[in-house]
This record gives sequence, C-alpha cells and structure tokens, in this order.
Amino acid sequence: MAALVGLLAAALWYAASAWIALAGPPMPAVGYLAMGAGIFFSVTIGCGLMALLFYSSRHGYDEPYRDAPYHDAQFHDAPHRDAPHHDAPDHDAPHRRPGTGDDRG
Repeated sequence: MAALVGLLAAALWYAASAWIALAGPPMPAVGYLAMGAGIFFSVTIGCGLMALLFYSSRHGYDEPYRDAPYHDAQFHDAPHRDAPHHDAPDHDAPHRRPGTGDDRG
C-alpha cells in the first residue's frame, strides 16, 4: 500500500511540475471553472453509471431470459414440461399436433 501511495505522490509531483513548466498564456479563471465543471460532471456520470450497473446486477436485470413460469422456483417440483398438467392452463395448445404426442410441433 505504501508503494502505491508513493507512486501516486510521484505522479502528482511530476504532473504539477510539468504543468508549471509549460510555457504559454495563462489560463483565465473561466478556463479553470470549465475544467473543474468538466471533471465534476465526468466523475458524476461515471459514478451514476456504476451505480446503475450494480443495481441492475443485484436486481436480476443482467440475468439471461428464462422461459417463465417453468423455471421459477415455485415450479421446480412440478412434473416435466411435456407431461400434461391437469391443474394448469394449457399454454401450448395451439402448438400441439393431435394424436402424435408431440407437444412442440
């Protein structure tokens, strides 16, 4: 950890000395204000996007789509999908071929 802090201090020292050593016209106060606003909004947008990333990951929005309701936790003990469900509505009725036993036709 001390090595990382030392590298950060060296990088900041080098950046400050290079900033001071550069020749050119002085930056007006409006330039510093614009630079500060740009840094602030860049960090704010980055933090907001990371927050959305964690929110969507923790609430299941990043999970692949599963054929509901057959993969929900309440149906894990249900009979196989191709087995007739007498107590459930028949969602596959238009896809069945009569007399073939093929449920997916």
